[in-house]
Amino acid sequence: MPRRLLSLWLPHLASDRVLRRQAVPGPFVVVATAGAAERVHCLNAAATQLGLRRGMALTDARAMCPDLITRPHEAEAQGQTLDALRRWALRYAPWVARDGDDGLMLDITGAAHLMGGESAMAEEMTARLGRAGLAGRCGLADTKGAAWALARLQATADTPAIAAPGQSMHALGPLPLAALRLEDDTCAALDRMGLRLVRDLTQLPRATLARRFGQQVLLRLDQAMGAAAEPVDPEPARQHFGTRLTLPEPIGLQSDLRAGLARLLHRLCDTLAKAELGARRLRLDLARVDGSAIQAEIGLARPMHDVPAILLLFDRAIESIDAGFGIEQMRLTAPLTDPLPARQIHAGHGMGGYHTGAGGSVAGNDGADTEGLADLLTRLGNRIGFDNLQRFLPAESHIPERSFLIASAVHADMPDEWPTGHERPLHLFPPEPLDCTGPQPPHRFRWRRQVLTTTAAQGPERLTPEWWLDDPAWRNGLRDYWRVETAQGLRLWMFHTPQAGGWAVHGVFA
Repeated sequence: MPRRLLSLWLPHLASDRVLRRQAVPGPFVVVATAGAAERVHCLNAAATQLGLRRGMALTDARAMCPDLITRPHEAEAQGQTLDALRRWALRYAPWVARDGDDGLMLDITGAAHLMGGESAMAEEMTARLGRAGLAGRCGLADTKGAAWALARLQATADTPAIAAPGQSMHALGPLPLAALRLEDDTCAALDRMGLRLVRDLTQLPRATLARRFGQQVLLRLDQAMGAAAEPVDPEPARQHFGTRLTLPEPIGLQSDLRAGLARLLHRLCDTLAKAELGARRLRLDLARVDGSAIQAEIGLARPMHDVPAILLLFDRAIESIDAGFGIEQMRLTAPLTDPLPARQIHAGHGMGGYHTGAGGSVAGNDGADTEGLADLLTRLGNRIGFDNLQRFLPAESHIPERSFLIASAVHADMPDEWPTGHERPLHLFPPEPLDCTGPQPPHRFRWRRQVLTTTAAQGPERLTPEWWLDDPAWRNGLRDYWRVETAQGLRLWMFHTPQAGGWAVHGVFA
């Protein structure tokens, strides 16, 4: 049985995804940032009729159409939409893979007759997409490259482009070189040589093409002709964790929302526990009776599947929900999960016994402090944002400014121990020069509009610059650091530079 592939191209996926939720009268474009400029990424039919095109600068588009409506490009959301379409396309073929960011590739070998033939399958597919507000074009051929080219360069919204079995090269012959998925520079170089169609390449010696334009041209040509293998390789299906509750009557009370959420959490947490996973992010989607939607999301500093603990974290979000005329559907998903295997408790709890910790896993007292800190980070992160929670990590450098790193308190692992050595100040700031000279700490000096008197000094601790790094702050050479105590109660970290003969304050001890 000959191999048959179907390429589904969604030329306006970025704009159709937005317009199917909210119709926009008039010209509409999706804008993406390319370098320092904003350019048109996708546009609707009204914008195309006005002369706008993909890739043009947004300023030029607004000059041609002052009433232009724009939306920013959301690559992640578009990828999620394409993943949903990939799962939908499994009704037509068992092998479906993403093809770029705007298409799908289906291996329909032996499956077309179930839908009435290849033409009927392609027409039904585009018709269903059209009813969903998505424009699609289909190309069918023996090879992946030929199907890709037919979908993009020959198919229309109403008529699929189909190459009969064994006729892929015949169908590709009159198409431009862009049908071979070559780079723009390569197509331009071939065009300067008078080679504009695919059939022009088949009439030239292969050695000449490889020598002048590289092996990529021959590879793409062989893939289109079927001489080089190019399998349909679908990505492994992502494990989805979610549950839904459709209500017989709309609800609006906070107590009802909590009861419905508790029911969803029990289902979801049971599923996570069986998979030995814990949720790191939970999203609650609520559908109102008027068609609008509400979303509440919480993050977790550690993987959890404990229902009471998670339910408390949703309290603040539920209190801020406006149910409107009522909520008729609830959906809870865990878009981010981490492994949460069972752990053996400390031997002091019994002979090989187990108990369930705060996260729903089997844990011992040795992890109580870590879990308590994670719970604190969870509560703080859901209030002020997880990006605002940071921690210090040790770095391999003896230079004070580079001896530590600032990382996320939630995603960075806590170090086992900090390197021990000389005492370092609690507050470190850029060196502040003093009007003092001499190798010994000054007895009296002025710093930050204060006159300070030295009562004790400990040092020096000599630090040399890292010669392999050009740090402007250390160009004066080595430093002799002193811990200075003053009669006013301040404990300062000061250094003296023998080469320059000056003093500076670099930090304050607690």
